[in-house]
Amino acid sequence: MESGPEVFAGAAFALFGVGLLVWTGVCARTGAPVAEGVSRPVATVTVLLSGVVFLATGGWLLAAL
Repeated sequence: MESGPEVFAGAAFALFGVGLLVWTGVCARTGAPVAEGVSRPVATVTVLLSGVVFLATGGWLLAAL
């Protein structure tokens, strides 16, 4: 019973992390701005690190079952 919320949270974190990584990759390939009002290298690195952290957190939550 207690693993239900953990599975949901893990899946949500993992999906959000993958979404951030894919979105950043598409923006970098097409030359679109990653974040408005921020320099491209800073925004790209920040979003990539955030995506990896979210993906790792989701994986950790799903592996802890």
